[in-house]
Amino acid sequence: MQKQFFGVFGDARQFERLRSPHEFDTVVGGDVATVGIRDPGLGHPGRSDTYSGPKGECAVWGEAYAPGTHNNVAEWVLDRYAEVGHDAFSELNGSYLVFVERDGEAFVVNDPIRSWDCFYADTDDGRVFSSDAAAVARTLSGHAVRRDALLEFLHLGVVLGEKSLLERMFRLPIDAVLTESETYDLSRFVYEPQEFDYVQELADRLGRAVRRRARMPGRKGLLLSAGYDSRTVLSKMPEIEHCYTVGHPEGQETGGARTLATQYGAEHTAFRPTHRYLMADESKVRYSQGIKESLHIHHAGYSDEMDVDSMFHGLLCDTFLRGHFLAQDGVELFGKTVPFRRLDPNPNPVENLLSKLGYMPEASQAVADQLVGLDADPATFVRDAVSREFEKAWDRADGVQNAIDITGISNQPSTPFRTHLADNFFESFVVADAELLDWHLTTPPQHRNTATFIKALRRLDDDILRNPPPDRPYDTQILNHVEGFLRRKLPLVEGFESPWPDRRDIYREYELDEVLFPDEPYVHDLPVRHKLRINDSFGWLELCTERSIRPKEVFAVDERVPDTGKRGA
Repeated sequence: MQKQFFGVFGDARQFERLRSPHEFDTVVGGDVATVGIRDPGLGHPGRSDTYSGPKGECAVWGEAYAPGTHNNVAEWVLDRYAEVGHDAFSELNGSYLVFVERDGEAFVVNDPIRSWDCFYADTDDGRVFSSDAAAVARTLSGHAVRRDALLEFLHLGVVLGEKSLLERMFRLPIDAVLTESETYDLSRFVYEPQEFDYVQELADRLGRAVRRRARMPGRKGLLLSAGYDSRTVLSKMPEIEHCYTVGHPEGQETGGARTLATQYGAEHTAFRPTHRYLMADESKVRYSQGIKESLHIHHAGYSDEMDVDSMFHGLLCDTFLRGHFLAQDGVELFGKTVPFRRLDPNPNPVENLLSKLGYMPEASQAVADQLVGLDADPATFVRDAVSREFEKAWDRADGVQNAIDITGISNQPSTPFRTHLADNFFESFVVADAELLDWHLTTPPQHRNTATFIKALRRLDDDILRNPPPDRPYDTQILNHVEGFLRRKLPLVEGFESPWPDRRDIYREYELDEVLFPDEPYVHDLPVRHKLRINDSFGWLELCTERSIRPKEVFAVDERVPDTGKRGA
């Protein structure tokens, strides 16, 4: 990747056996470990920073803000660590990986929500670690595929927990420390509900989080939808010059985004969904890291046409501020489950999480039928896998709803969206702000919902909902569902459109089977999303091993000519 954090628990000679120092903007380290970082933002306020001197060695990579106006974040980390130990990282704000070597001790720390993955493996040259999974994989002498991880990817669209697609490579857990011989947890991300003014605090903290990032360099852009989340940035950052939306120029979602951009004085460009929306070649698959779907990188095929230096987005606002993973109570109405403004008092954690992750029962069964060597009933397999992850959540949660939430957060499937953005622009992850994470952890789950968020938006900017999302004209969900039902049923009335392009139509129109799987007709009959998962997982394996690995080398397959009438289902 263009930006990278890479190191080894070993001295400079061990590092140089793996990588050339000339590949990096700077290399720091001592006798215990050595780290190289690559980032054009190195030294810019709020971006990557290093210190090497009598206080020790430190590299801060990503986006990080120290309390006050300290000019060198890396030096601040060393000073504060000398005073309070690991509590220093509770005071460091942002989305980052940090390396520290001091007094013969060396370790790596991630941010509280693992917004950056740190992959690691024990190799012949010592324990290697990096933000780039492929960079670690290439240091291994063997590349045995981990079958349970591959099955999770195929059925859920995400590899759960700390696994990777390779037997010998892992990733640092959420809110944790990596050393030469172990990993251990910190306690920055632990639920402790309190009573306070949830709406006003959210409004105030959102405003500060956005403004904290106003010093990002160059021309500023925003990936803008017509929904609630990204407009938060637009309303509080007048420096935004250009907004971008992937969608049909005449569609409701694109029209809503265009109206929002005009409201706040920004230019707007819509990118028509073509093969570029779905096409997952090596340049896109690498950002899946072999653990998540590249499908989430909606903008990847269009980034060369985005004429800005810094890019903002609203990713994961729904997760941390609106309770995306929480189990809602609801009722079947108009053919859909309409959620109430209350949580399910007796939730089924596993079923709820499966409904929010990328599990599609019928499609998974079709995959199991075609790839006959999967050796597992998909329904049983995914439930067992998610159940194991859920049980790990209790050390940080005070109740079942928060345990559900942290399980979802720890296995959030959409982060490749951000990984790609951050590698191609100066990117800022607003919702990773420490004040917003504290709001998430201290607000009871019954108040982390869209109703609270909408009230906070109105206090943030009383004009922010002048143009509401096209499919949500009302503040209450029940009214939105009623109108949606009426629009579907009444003649001569236009219905609400999906905010997302139809991937099946695009896949068929551009005949992507012939592009992605020209010699593998046994794949053509599978559902589109699962074909893309196969392309992601095996494409990433080819990228990091530098040899061709195809599905039939891992699974037994039914190579009968598929029923072409089912293609794209």
